[in-house]
Amino acid sequence: MQIFLIREMQERIGDLSREAEAGRFALVTRDGHLLFVGVPFTEELLQIGVHTALAVSLLKSGEFTPASAAKLAQMSLPQFLAHLSAQGIAVVDYDPDELAQELAAFNVA
Repeated sequence: MQIFLIREMQERIGDLSREAEAGRFALVTRDGHLLFVGVPFTEELLQIGVHTALAVSLLKSGEFTPASAAKLAQMSLPQFLAHLSAQGIAVVDYDPDELAQELAAFNVA
């Protein structure tokens, strides 16, 4: 997902179009405030709706936490996590070193 400044739109309309063609959302801001969201028209959008598709995209890009994304998707957190799981999207994203440390802690006798 890219963020576009409204004053750049005339020069960057091609970038916005490419983001949509790649199936990615784009945020357009003015003076640091969100003005609108460029939403690609995809099969996923038709199936799950704008709120849920945007929530998943913002979660995957790291912009939203699972709880914030669930709220945007108008789902409870367990419902949203189940939706992510059904889509094959990782619910937990551990750094490999951090995961190794966590797993090693369980093996201590």
